[in-house]
Formats: sequence, C-alpha cells, structure tokens
Amino acid sequence: MLATAENYLEGLNAEQRRAVEHGVGPDGVIGSPLLVIAGAGSGKTNTLAHRVAHLIIKGADPRKILLMTFSRRAASEMTQRVERIARRVLSDKAGIMTDALTWAGTFHGIGARFLREYAERIGFDPAFTIHDREDSADLMNLVRHELGFSRAESRFPTKGTCLAIYSRCVNAELPIETVLGQHYPWCSGWAGELKQLFAAFVEAKQKQNVLDYDDLLLWWAQMMSEPAIAVEIGGRFDHIMVDEYQDTNRLQATILLALKPDGRGLTVVGDDAQSIYSFRAATVRNILDFPDHFSPKAEIVTLDRNYRSTQAVLAAANGVIGLARERFTKNLWTERSSAQLPQLVTVRDEADQARYVVEQVLASREEGSLLKEQAVLFRTSSYSGQLEVELARRNIPFVKFGGLKFLDAAHVKDVLALLKFVENPRDRVAGFRVLHLLPGIGPASAQRILDQMAVAADPVSALAALPVPPRAGDDWTGFVRTITNLRHSEWPADIERTRLWYTPHLERIHEDSEVRLADLLQLEQIAAGYPSRERFLTELTLDPPDATSDRSGPPLRDEDYLILSTIHSAKGQEWKSVYALNVVDGCMPSDLGAGTTAELEEERRLLYVAMTRAKDALHLIVPQRFFVHGQHSRGDRHLYASRTRFIPDHLLQLFERQAWPAAPSASSKPTPGQAPRIDIRERMRGMWR
Repeated sequence: MLATAENYLEGLNAEQRRAVEHGVGPDGVIGSPLLVIAGAGSGKTNTLAHRVAHLIIKGADPRKILLMTFSRRAASEMTQRVERIARRVLSDKAGIMTDALTWAGTFHGIGARFLREYAERIGFDPAFTIHDREDSADLMNLVRHELGFSRAESRFPTKGTCLAIYSRCVNAELPIETVLGQHYPWCSGWAGELKQLFAAFVEAKQKQNVLDYDDLLLWWAQMMSEPAIAVEIGGRFDHIMVDEYQDTNRLQATILLALKPDGRGLTVVGDDAQSIYSFRAATVRNILDFPDHFSPKAEIVTLDRNYRSTQAVLAAANGVIGLARERFTKNLWTERSSAQLPQLVTVRDEADQARYVVEQVLASREEGSLLKEQAVLFRTSSYSGQLEVELARRNIPFVKFGGLKFLDAAHVKDVLALLKFVENPRDRVAGFRVLHLLPGIGPASAQRILDQMAVAADPVSALAALPVPPRAGDDWTGFVRTITNLRHSEWPADIERTRLWYTPHLERIHEDSEVRLADLLQLEQIAAGYPSRERFLTELTLDPPDATSDRSGPPLRDEDYLILSTIHSAKGQEWKSVYALNVVDGCMPSDLGAGTTAELEEERRLLYVAMTRAKDALHLIVPQRFFVHGQHSRGDRHLYASRTRFIPDHLLQLFERQAWPAAPSASSKPTPGQAPRIDIRERMRGMWR
C-alpha cells in the first residue's frame, strides 16, 4: 500500500521534520529563508532529500527547484533518493515529476550551463572549453614566460603559486595585496608583476575561448551583477537549496544572494563545526553570517541527534568543539550507549605508533570487523609513512586516499587534449600538448603552428593548409586527417577514433601501454553516457573519476583492505574504528596552521571531524617524539611533543588514557645477576618453514 501524506515523514525525528516542512503550506506561498545546522551523522542527506520530495508532493514544480551540491555524484544520488520518496506517495507520477528535477548539480556545473545559455548576451562564445587545474597552470606558465618573468634576476613565483594566488583573489573576492599579505608574504614584492601576469592570463583565456574553474564562478557572478539577468535567472526558481554550505567561498555566497536577495525559497544546509577547507578559499563566515543577510533573519533548525557514533565518542567530540570561539551551539547526542571511552594513547615515537595501530587493527579484525571498516586518519599525507612501511611488512593491504587522479594521468590527458582541440581549435594548451605527441614536433614548431592557426578565420583549414613539417612525415598527415574527420564525426564514435589514432603514440611513449590502454577503454565507456562531446568534456573536467585503474584504488587481489586517509579526504565518511595519528601540538594543530585565530579554530574543527568519523571505537595517538623533515635551516630532526592543546586537562575525563607498550611487570624482570633464559629453538625451526 502506498504511503499517505500523513505517514511518509514518520521516519524523521522532530527537528528533521521541522526542517522538511518549513515554509511549505497548502497556499503555495514560498517560505522564508532557512538555515539547517546539520551535525555530524545527523541524517543531513536524508533530511534534504525529504525536503525536496515534500515540496514536489505539495505541488512545487520540480523544474523550478535548483539543488546545488559539491559533487555531481552527490546531486545524482540526491535526485534518486527524492524520486524514491516521492514515488511512495505519488506512484507512477513520481517518475514524470522528478525527471524534471534537471537543475541539480555543482556550483561549477550549474554555472557552466548558465554561461553557455547566456553566452551571446554577455559577449562570449558558447563553444568554450574548460581547463582543469593542470591546464590552467600550463597556460599561466606560458603567459609567465612570454612576459619574461621566468627570466627574472630574483626568483619569481612558480606557475602553481601564481595560479593559487589568482584563484584565491577570485574566490575570496580579495585584492591581491591582501591575499599576498595574509597567505603569500614571500611574494609581496611581486604584486605589480602578478597583476600584469593575471591581466595577460585573462586576455589569453579570452582569445583562446577557454574558461577555468574559477571563471565558471567569476563569470556567473559578473553576469548576476546585471540586474535584469539576475532577476531573470532568480525568477526561474521557486526554491534553491545548497548542501555543505560551510564549504562555500565568498564568490559562491555572492552568487547565491544575487539569486534570492530576499531569501524566499532559499535553504542552506551545513555544519560550521566541519568547515575545514579554507585552503580552497572556503570561509566559515558564510554559514555563520547567513541568518543576518535577511530581514527578518533566516530561521535556524539544528539537527543534533547523531545516528552514527556512540555517546562516549560524541561526548569527547562535543568537549573538543565546545571550546571553539564562535559557533552555532549544538551538542550531539545519540541513543547508542557504550561503556568504551575513546582511547587517548601515548606512545614513544612514530614507530611505536605504527605498531600500535597494526596491533589494534588486527585485533579488531579477529573480533569480526573487516579491515575496510577501519580507518587511519592524519592531518598531512606524510604522517603515514612509518605506518605504510609497517603495514607492508605485516602484509596488510591498504588503500591511501589521495592517489593519482584519473584526469591527471598523462595518457588520459593526451586523449582529452585532442578532443578539446577539436572542440576548440584556439585552445593553445590542448593544441600544444597534442602537437608534442608527434615525432619531430618540438616546442618551437608547435608554437609556430598554433600562431598561424590563431590568426586564421578557420583554424582547422589553416592547419590543413600548412606544409608538412620536415621530420613529422606520415604522422603529420594522419594527425591532420584525424582532426578534420573528428570535426564532422558523430558522438560517441569520436572517442574511439581518437583512441585508435593515439594508440601507436601510446605504445611509442609508454612501456606499460597495455595497462594504460585499459584506462582509455574505461574512458570510452564513460563517454557513451553523454549526449555530446561538449557535455562529456565539460562534466568530466568538473567532476572527474577518482583514480586511474593502474595507479591507485583497492588492491586488485584483496577484497578487504585498511583505509588510510587525510582528514580532509575523510569528511563525510564513517568507519567502525578510527585511529588518528600524531594528535600533538605541531601536527594538530599544524605549525603552519596556527598563525592566526581563524587558522587555529579551523585546526580544532579538523580534529572534531576526525573524531566524529568513528562509529564505535576511537583511538587518538600521541607520540612523545616525532621526526621532522628539514624545517628552516635546522635540517631533519626529532621533536619532543605534547598532547594537542585541543584536549586540555579538564577534558581528560572523557577519554581512557593509556601508555603503549605497557611497562613490564615486576615478575617478568630477571633477578639481579641472573641472565635471562633464551630459547632459539623455535627461531631455528622457523628458518625452514
């Protein structure tokens, strides 16, 4: 029997239901702005999905609902969940209604759609291509070189640093002088040159008809600064919902407030206590200040019932975050009781830390927990080095989050570069990469070819008319023929033709070509799910797969494996047992992350995020000394450490404290003058096993 309007929300708790039903009434009036503070493990996704479904069930047009998440996958999962909920009430009508929920995606993806739609009105070519970070850095380097900054007498910032400065200026909406002073003080002397570089960088992108990640937001924000366009786009949506609002930057907040200046129909969901991405220019101020943007202020609903962790784990996490200088008051609670307190474990050094983790992981496995139900978390990727050695020595399979990304693999970038070059022949970064694949084409030759294409009305015809480079021969002829054919072929046959052209070059360039070819076949399968080359290139760049098949991911011969992850990568995940490494001052908070009050508060939130990943068991490990690689002029050295300042003495009652390994008992010590008995028989027998 189908659920009725009275009982399909019965699975929600009181606060979840309050968030779902806010501003939804029979009169069709759009509700006032809503901020949902969703604590860790409080059913945030379920609540947001129910709110969208509830709006549709009550008559909202799904085509006028904009849902923005932080990954396309999350948007897809949310849409599917909405459909399942709505189907319980609306039966066969649910598919029709939720199929129209087409405005679900990331900020960047939605921005790209609007820019293509409004391109001609804002003086832009809708056939633009999108650069990923590496492409943008390459273009920045090209402009940097053309301006002569790579030949400066004193060290000019690298292309990566230049791009990071540019990106922070854009996303944080801050002048370059402020960004340099706060985040890149060693570059302050180059402010004038960097302004010149960034102006030339913007001009180069416009000439080549390319946008990067930052542009997708910046151009959208600039478009929304035109009152007529802002009213038009904002009027297309009755309801706008944003997930993970604590991870947005100032530019995204500017866009959102331009869409709904009065806040009506606007819902944002997030947790200020989990704002940990300031290195991406995200700011916790967006969520802290959200209610004050409107008059009357936005209503706040707090989800503080946790469905993940035990009360003992939550008590310790609440204690840590309760010392934050500024936050929305929230104390997580649960009905999951446990007598096991979180462990605060003191070890001698990182070697003992690794041995402790391995011992506990194996003990938990013997008690029935899979390896993949356990995770080791750390502030910085390098902290897991000793542990990785110990795991390998003990033959324990593991996966470390943060491996080589799919689109960063050279062979995948080569194929995508050809498709981008066909889509937009003025894209110099793509063209330069593709031309370099041809034998006999060096940097100078590639630049000459691209220069001649740039001044032509039809770049592809100009390419075909060029004389064959002396050392390129048949490879050049095949390349020009492929480019010409791809301009007129149908999708997705394009990508197979691209692979067939590229395969001989793959075999010539890479020794492990067979393994890499598997990635290209995977790329073809992905491509088949997109209606056009333009959609494929756009969405794959904005939301790439996690990793290449041959470079990272679960061990191919093991169905079970331990999870190793930075805390940043672990956000949103959960495991039965969590082990946090190096919970000491200097590591957590990091020496580099404790310069200002804001940075120190984010380090506190980082520990809180690590603690709230644990469902049953939490181990915070405190090495008494740890190894530091060459800081300043003092070289590699061991530092003696103290417990993190985020767990002061008055919070120790929330933990079970232990030293590992335990000191040997008196009965186990040899009596003075008596040599301990040594039996090496077992060792000798083991040599032949």
